Amino acid sequence: MKRLIMILMLLATPLLAVQPDEVLEDPALESRARELSKDLRCLVCRNENIDESNADLARDLRLLVRERLVAGDSNDEVIDFVVDRYGEYVLLRPVFSGSNWLLWAAGPLMLLVAGGIGYGFLRGRARASSPTEAALSPEEQARLQEILRDE
Repeated sequence: MKRLIMILMLLATPLLAVQPDEVLEDPALESRARELSKDLRCLVCRNENIDESNADLARDLRLLVRERLVAGDSNDEVIDFVVDRYGEYVLLRPVFSGSNWLLWAAGPLMLLVAGGIGYGFLRGRARASSPTEAALSPEEQARLQEILRDE
């Protein structure tokens, strides 16, 4: 029985949230809509594409994509329309242009800055002289001897 359950779990595939009433009659347009939907983020679910999301907004976006395709828009025109309406955040793979270059470069730049700060700190510690301990004064030495004798 365990093997059967294991086999069924391995054969299970994720279900798409596309409802039957959303599917276009033209198979070519439907496949284009599915391809476009894979690259669009559900704004409610964050890191899930609109094809896999059950959110109402994802359904609205799927319908919008299909509407634009039926109207005769190209794939790029559909994406541009959705980005103009919802912003670049709707793209699961944002483009490397405009102000996004700073976001793309921020990680590596911060790593280099942190490495430079760490290197400078370690170099400074290596150059610093080690503190020397001051010797006990004669009064402190006498008091220490007195304490040791009492025990």
